Amino acid sequence: MEIKRIAVVGAGAMGTGIAYQAARFGVEVNLTDVKEEYINNGISKIKGFVKDGVQRGKLDLKEAKVILDRIHKTPDLEACVKDVDLVLEAVFEDMKVKQELFKKIETFAGPDTIFATNTSSLSITEIAASTKRPAKVVGVHFFNPAYTMKLVEIVVGKTTSEETVETATKFAQKLDKTTVRCKDSAGFIVNRILGALMGEAFKILQEGLATAEDIDTAMQLGANHPVGPLTLADYVGLDIARAVAETLHRAYGDCYATPKILVGLVESGKLGMKSGEGFHKYTK
Repeated sequence: MEIKRIAVVGAGAMGTGIAYQAARFGVEVNLTDVKEEYINNGISKIKGFVKDGVQRGKLDLKEAKVILDRIHKTPDLEACVKDVDLVLEAVFEDMKVKQELFKKIETFAGPDTIFATNTSSLSITEIAASTKRPAKVVGVHFFNPAYTMKLVEIVVGKTTSEETVETATKFAQKLDKTTVRCKDSAGFIVNRILGALMGEAFKILQEGLATAEDIDTAMQLGANHPVGPLTLADYVGLDIARAVAETLHRAYGDCYATPKILVGLVESGKLGMKSGEGFHKYTK
């Protein structure tokens, strides 16, 4: 089955990036969220992506209009997921939230619709178990920003069918992404490795062994990373980093225990770039 029309549920950073990328490559997109203002904010972000593409000479005005015309603001969940080939969930990293969402979506979606989750660390098998179509549930994990990062992890749950995996893989590749395949496991490939690296960076700062600036500089110049681990955590969002860390801790034990410094920043509302302060300060 070729994916021609999708529903993106969640108009935050990931959902808007995925919607934009899909529209760029000829896919019709229904975009929804729990509040219309969130959808409107998402559409504004997408218009910003398009404007930037035009200014940088990557898009002409005709292409820009076509992309925006392919994205449909759809506040009603039933209308959003009805008659689409694939529903892609991009909501908060919480198992109960995702399970309840897919239960609700299932009452409206067609029997052949694939359910894809953009979870960065949670169990695909557990999410699938909340539905009556576990064979059609798959992890399709984009990275932020979804329209520039080349990788998509295709995560195969214990009940995911090979047909679903193949369809999801072809969809991601249609969006000019390179795919890797991973069996269902906490953190998959990238975040399991990043979780260990970031965790050690958090601990070094927590122990007062080096400043945030020096930790990031050390990894940029000593390991040839494009940005340091603390800046990367700020970019991802420290609330998301904490959720991933807690998932990894539950799965793999105390070697992934969530550092107190990360918990403290999140609880004080310092979430990284989106709040203006995390491990570093940012000017909005």
